Amino acid sequence: MEYKVLYRKYRPKNFDELVGQENIVKILRNSIVNGKIAHAYIFTGPRGTGKTSTAKIFAKAINCESSENGIPCESCINCKEFLTSPDIIEIDAASNSGVDNIRGMIENVGIAPSIGKYKTYIIDEVHMLSKEAWNAFLKTLEEPPANVIFILATTEIQDVPMTILSRCQRFDFQRIDRDLILKNLSRICDVEGIKYQEDALKEVAFLSDGCMRDALSILDQLSKVSDEINIDVLKSNYGLITNDEIDAIYSNILKNDLTALMNGIEAMKESGLDIKVLINKMLDVFLEKAINLKQKNASTTAFKQVKKLIESLNGLIPKLNYSTNGYLLLELELLSYINDDDNKIISREIMNLDTKFDVNSMISNDKGNQIYNICDDFVNIRINNTFVNANKEHKIEASNKWNDFKEIVTKENLTEFFSIIKSSTLQVASDTHIIFVTSSISIKTVGNSKLYELETKFNSVVKSNYKLIFISKSDWDEFMKLYDKNKKYDLIDESEYVNENKGTVKAAENIFGNDKMTIE
Repeated sequence: MEYKVLYRKYRPKNFDELVGQENIVKILRNSIVNGKIAHAYIFTGPRGTGKTSTAKIFAKAINCESSENGIPCESCINCKEFLTSPDIIEIDAASNSGVDNIRGMIENVGIAPSIGKYKTYIIDEVHMLSKEAWNAFLKTLEEPPANVIFILATTEIQDVPMTILSRCQRFDFQRIDRDLILKNLSRICDVEGIKYQEDALKEVAFLSDGCMRDALSILDQLSKVSDEINIDVLKSNYGLITNDEIDAIYSNILKNDLTALMNGIEAMKESGLDIKVLINKMLDVFLEKAINLKQKNASTTAFKQVKKLIESLNGLIPKLNYSTNGYLLLELELLSYINDDDNKIISREIMNLDTKFDVNSMISNDKGNQIYNICDDFVNIRINNTFVNANKEHKIEASNKWNDFKEIVTKENLTEFFSIIKSSTLQVASDTHIIFVTSSISIKTVGNSKLYELETKFNSVVKSNYKLIFISKSDWDEFMKLYDKNKKYDLIDESEYVNENKGTVKAAENIFGNDKMTIE
């Protein structure tokens, strides 16, 4: 028995078997049921989305002697002889683009259908027709015989003259949803007895880029090289990249790790992975990240960073058509996110909200070397101790000193403090403590991770001994809901929250004073 490739074997035979394009199917079926058949249609959209299949199904349905709800009966003579019917004329405009070819078609238009109700011309790749051919076709397309229907199909609708478009009912085919492609692939694998891993079929659906024909072609090829379709088979045949590998790229951008980022891109380049596949996969994964940030109520700035990354990558796609080194363009684009102060701060918030990443490992590779043990109890104690002696006069004095400090930071170009100072507001102050409210969770995290360094620099500039703490605006709002202005605050010892490791004895002396230190 002659072998048929999968995309031919499983070409849909009726509207129920057609995958995707629900709105188009609904309109065409209703036009058949209601007997409102137009004389000319144009189907446009990406390759492999069902344009030609839909044209054939429609041609069969309108000629069926007993169709039900627009579905051919498959029993009447018109259905049985559809594939060989002289009333169904398929023309490939790519190889029949000249005016003589069109004139030959026009001469036969007046001949009545042999067995069916309608004579149907399906012209594929119609945008390939020459200008002369279009001109010759125009009059016939506008006023064909009542029993003649034209269905034009094209992937390049912009190349079809407006005079033609205005005489046709237009249907825009969309890329087929990946879930629908996956479902169809799974069904076909079950029918054909092809073993598969679902993750692998998901990647096939991604590689198809919304094209069912491509998905079936990939499936067909893979079924011939392995007993089971899995990720390893895909990688060895199509240079596949997984979500985890994209997450690694994303993580290196957030961690500001230039070496790891460049090494990762170089490894993909050496594997032979198509640059367009890589960028499309990155866009796919990064969009999920952006959605995740919105769902978790991330700050606007954090969302904008991921949005900016998506937009910059999307902007590369048209440039790839004019470049011989797409990987170079990608590397240059990603380099702009490395050593960018704003991006580094925002990245920490993103990593806080994404369970795949550990923000603490980014802030400090050796948490044991941090002076303060930053935890909820420590933060609450600092807040409590600030309110012990807080008043308006102390706040004014602290604000003046903080403004002086900001000028010094700018003058001395202390970049490690720029984003913290820029995005924090002095909220409450006593003569010894200050509470800062930050614009985002990430600034709070970074401010507290640099708390000792910031305190030391601040106190040396303003000649004082303030203890600082950073809390996010949402934390502050929650605190104020429970705040009792009549409550009496007592000072709580903070010394147990100074880490006992190298250098912290001197730090403790600086924080609490030598007279309060006992070394055993």
